[in-house]
Amino acid sequence: MSIGKVSLIGAGPGEPGLLTLKGRDCLAQADVIVYDYLANPVLLGHGRSDAEQIYVGKNRGCHSLPQDDINQLLAAKARAGLRVARLKGGDPYVFGRGGEEAAFLHEQGIPFEVVPGVTAGFAAAAYAGIPLTHRDVTTSLALLTGHERPERKLSSLDWQTLATGIGTLIFYMGMTNLETICAQLMAHGRPATTPVAVIQWATLPRQKTLTAPLAEIAARVVAAGIEPPAVIIIGEVVGYREELRWYDNLPLFGKRFLITRPREQAQYFVDLLQGQGAETICIPTIEIAPPESWQDLDQALEELNRYQGVILTSANGVSAFFERMRTKNLDLRALAGVEIIAVGPKTAQSIAAYGLKPDLIPADYRAEGVLTALLARGVEGQRFLYPRTEIARDVLRVSLTAAGAQVDAPVVYRTIAPQNKTDMIRHLLAEKELDAICFSSSSTFENFSAMLGAELKHLQGRAAFFSIGPLTSKTIRQHGFKVALEPQSSTLDDLVAAMVDYYTTS
Repeated sequence: MSIGKVSLIGAGPGEPGLLTLKGRDCLAQADVIVYDYLANPVLLGHGRSDAEQIYVGKNRGCHSLPQDDINQLLAAKARAGLRVARLKGGDPYVFGRGGEEAAFLHEQGIPFEVVPGVTAGFAAAAYAGIPLTHRDVTTSLALLTGHERPERKLSSLDWQTLATGIGTLIFYMGMTNLETICAQLMAHGRPATTPVAVIQWATLPRQKTLTAPLAEIAARVVAAGIEPPAVIIIGEVVGYREELRWYDNLPLFGKRFLITRPREQAQYFVDLLQGQGAETICIPTIEIAPPESWQDLDQALEELNRYQGVILTSANGVSAFFERMRTKNLDLRALAGVEIIAVGPKTAQSIAAYGLKPDLIPADYRAEGVLTALLARGVEGQRFLYPRTEIARDVLRVSLTAAGAQVDAPVVYRTIAPQNKTDMIRHLLAEKELDAICFSSSSTFENFSAMLGAELKHLQGRAAFFSIGPLTSKTIRQHGFKVALEPQSSTLDDLVAAMVDYYTTS
């Protein structure tokens, strides 16, 4: 059996988008992913669904697996012929013990590679608005660990040079020894007024940044309750923060939202919110399931050329329709001469992924908009195929039929409530850990309400309810709850824009 290979990958500081492209590719190819406490678990989504995932994190002295055992694990997996992705927070070679792991692999004759990552100190500075060097202040910096081997206790540091000879100091893992670090620097000549920044959970929406003079920072950190993981930056460059801060000035920074969309559809919404500084928690209240029978759609697919138009009103409907065509060995030629009607731009975008451009997108991105556009030109004697969800409103079929059209409306997918998610939602609401819950359809709210039952009435007011549009809002209000926000147009982009306006003007 041939020996596998170990990739020592820097996961970056926490923000998933800061993973390098090569790191992403190594994860996608790996048979085994061995990951740390500070490696964002979202990154595991880049791995194959069949890849083994092994957590070996260390958190404030609690080691799930000792370093020697981690070394042996990496070697054993590689000897078994597997491709191993060793995912480490920050950069493997900057206080990440990657050098120790690489040395062990070399001794064992195991092939390895190192994929650099964005180290926490550099990322923390950038996201806090602190340039680590500036020609008007300093051109020197040092990276240090404030938590050495227990027997050394910072004794090996040249405090005189650090205090007077280097402009910017970045301490990793120094929170426990912060008071000692400050005292030593001041004792060796660093001015007590030197600005210091402590940045907790850098690059994530929960990031906290505290600045204070060197003489005061330790007490201020205790008072603020800031704990590891955090990076300490000492130097005059910290003074640029107020001018250059950008991340914690984003309009939704520090806000936490529960996303109830199906997991496979949530990423675009999550990206929009995180781009505005928000933290998102994805707990879908609906899951997409196939229909109980494909018979009605299959029959319609056999006679596609008899339809004047196909009406598609959701990304799920688009996916189900075209994938069923593929299953029945039909390609786009089967739709020649058939008008493709999309309810809105996002549905049109889903259709475009299958190589087609919709012939009609109404101005009003609802079923009513489709109906208005079709009735305006006349539908008498025409036949339409309307692939739909099991719980779709009947407005299109009923109104078009009344106007003289024939509408075949096969169910192509169902929405069902997921299991084992209620306790987490209950905890988030009870502890007031959410600013708002975002509902993108009536079914997301109806399932949410069913999951919590009567208890929801007692938890109301713990988080605002945001709705994507009037139909969803109507459902929420019918259950006796208030809708705090609804955009003018029923799109995710407009919903996020409305959320930004809600928090910046309120």
